[in-house]
Amino acid sequence: MTTTPLVHTPAPRHVVVVGAGPAGLSAARAAAEAGARVTVLDASHMTGGQYWRHRAVAPDRLEAADLDLQHGWQTFRALDAAVREHASIEVLTDAQVWAAEQHDDGPRLHVLLGPPDDIDRSPLTVCPDALVLATGAHDRTLPFPGWQLPGVTTAGAAQAIAKGDGVAVGRRVVVAGAGPFLLPVGAALAQLGATVLGVHEASRARALARGWLRRPWRLAGSSGKLVELGGYAAGHLRHRIPYRTGEAVVAAHGSDRVEAVTIARLDESWAPMAGTERTVEVDAVCVSHGFTPRLELAIALGTDITTARVVAVDADQRTSTPGVWAAGETTGIAGVDAALAEGWIAGHDAAGGRRDDARLRRAVARRRATHEVGRRIQAAHGIRPGWVRWLEDDTLVCRCEEVSVGRLRAVASLTCSSDPVSVKLTSRAGLGICQGRMCSPAVSALLDTPAALETRPIVTPVRLGDLARTHLTGSNPSAPGPASHNHH
Repeated sequence: MTTTPLVHTPAPRHVVVVGAGPAGLSAARAAAEAGARVTVLDASHMTGGQYWRHRAVAPDRLEAADLDLQHGWQTFRALDAAVREHASIEVLTDAQVWAAEQHDDGPRLHVLLGPPDDIDRSPLTVCPDALVLATGAHDRTLPFPGWQLPGVTTAGAAQAIAKGDGVAVGRRVVVAGAGPFLLPVGAALAQLGATVLGVHEASRARALARGWLRRPWRLAGSSGKLVELGGYAAGHLRHRIPYRTGEAVVAAHGSDRVEAVTIARLDESWAPMAGTERTVEVDAVCVSHGFTPRLELAIALGTDITTARVVAVDADQRTSTPGVWAAGETTGIAGVDAALAEGWIAGHDAAGGRRDDARLRRAVARRRATHEVGRRIQAAHGIRPGWVRWLEDDTLVCRCEEVSVGRLRAVASLTCSSDPVSVKLTSRAGLGICQGRMCSPAVSALLDTPAALETRPIVTPVRLGDLARTHLTGSNPSAPGPASHNHH
């Protein structure tokens, strides 16, 4: 009698993706289609990330007015549906990764499941075979006198409120800072009925021309992005929104909230030009000077960070930490198309996908084309050093702990140290609720030090009760299986 030998089928690789924005969703789909079991973790209550933020309804139930604020919406709907309907993918929203560790057998994530204001969140520990970080970025805002006043927001916050709630942050609004992101913010506010008094770009026309118009044929692979920018420009013309280059909001004024701003002309270094100041009455100011990648998890896992403060990756989106990949804005600000391409490459490689896959080759080609946009953004809108000239000694640099520019500089002088840890402990800059996310780049620029205030073992504030519950109950060191996928 002959017997058929048992054939051992290895379990599929378990890939965890942190972040459900463009890069994360793309990575999840690529990993699943390459044969992996995938768990997506996102701290928000819905997928889409900041780019595809929307009202808390099913994506196919948004009204026409909501869709007018979205870009690439059909891409999101198709990608989101593919991820949700895939039998090997589990999506966990309201899943906050609060700590990460690198062990000999790979990365380990500590997660709290449940809404942020829930006092009974469930702990979960995840030990994947491969981890893709798609944590995105947040606004970078340069401080100026009065920026702590109510009514002064980041441009990203204004856009999030517009998309998520259909509400403009004010009736008379100024949008200022640097970068192409100012255009959709101004357009969204005008569409919601606000009077946008002006969009003020800090870079001068000559710098913009050098950044965007040099060797224009290199942008051929990103024609969609140029069409999108053209649409924003048309919207500005339709709503008669002035677009002024070489200008900045250098101060905000008011008692209980912002009532006016001072706008000044800037020289090539972004230093205010004396005698060019003018005052404009407003009830809201939206400011953004580009974006800062979310590096907390990457730093906690020991990945290499470049001098440009982005996660260093190779051609396969692998980081320096074994078992960890990164994609999207955490590796550099280059737009949604770059995030989608990088996400696909990272997810495919993390799952051990075939190198000769045609979809991988297409993603690599898209990444190559879209990275040119990132280089142009930096060349045209990159922060110049002269902005510190609009600061005063009593200007707050760390709003959480109310640390002024004068105190920061005095502490560094008295201690004869500009080491980030020393500055953090002696001045309290970076010790507040945001843990340096907002003030770290400004502190580093003022003291000419590495931006390291965000280095910490706990990557986001959590309640002591959550920590105690995690310690007392323990948690299963593996994510739930795909049978229970798509929790909300």
